[in-house]
Amino acid sequence: MTEQATPVILSELTDDGVMLLTLNRPERHNAWTLEMELLYNELFDRAEADPAVRAVVLTGAGRSFCPGMDIGVLDDASSGARPWPTDRLPPRTRPMSFPKPLVAAVNGACAGIGFNQALMCDVRFAVPGAKFAAAFSARGLVAEDGVSWLLPRLVGYGNASDLLLSSRRITGTEARAMGLVNRLAEPEELLPAALAYATELARSASPYAMSLIKRQLVDDQARSFTESRDSAAALLATAKRAPDYREGVRSFIERRTPEFAGLGENAPEPAEASS
Repeated sequence: MTEQATPVILSELTDDGVMLLTLNRPERHNAWTLEMELLYNELFDRAEADPAVRAVVLTGAGRSFCPGMDIGVLDDASSGARPWPTDRLPPRTRPMSFPKPLVAAVNGACAGIGFNQALMCDVRFAVPGAKFAAAFSARGLVAEDGVSWLLPRLVGYGNASDLLLSSRRITGTEARAMGLVNRLAEPEELLPAALAYATELARSASPYAMSLIKRQLVDDQARSFTESRDSAAALLATAKRAPDYREGVRSFIERRTPEFAGLGENAPEPAEASS
């Protein structure tokens, strides 16, 4: 019998509707590969289409989150031996169009592509000793995947300039101080804390409303206050026609946990990120 290879990303759905995605190349600190990228996009597509999935937590196996592209791939790409097929891959920004809550649990090294993927999550948990680094300038590269648009909006222009120009490493503690990380937790508490947060969203928040709010957060980055206000009025009218609005009001009046429908094929159109 042929032994099956272990998937480079593990996927597990909890009873509460939280999908746990674990980057799973611990022997390489979860360094990014083409195989991982293809499966990553496939798993997000599945999670988006499945109404049973209410939220997603992304983490890494072992001691690292993801330190960026596998060094073997970088070496090949820099020498031109085996070019990375970027022209045949979707944009590496899948989390930005994902309509459900996405929580990163950064358990260690987080650099390059790993840094970008963590930034594209909605909320970031990290251990105090996690090491964050953009790393692009140290490799002779530019800020990839729209991170030069995203990072200043998270930490401010000055901090973004510092991190992108220097490629210096910062700890989870420093990342929390500048707003890059939302919560800190000790290593043994990190994943339980991230899962608990995602579970609370899955249990108590409307999947339809959260998908609309995610759209607002991205689209409003390129709007004036007045445009944002007017767009919110239109989206509010849309939300009030959805069943989740009635259920949200009734559950509040009746002092019970709401029973919202899952978000599947009827999800709103994804937000378009400006760059």
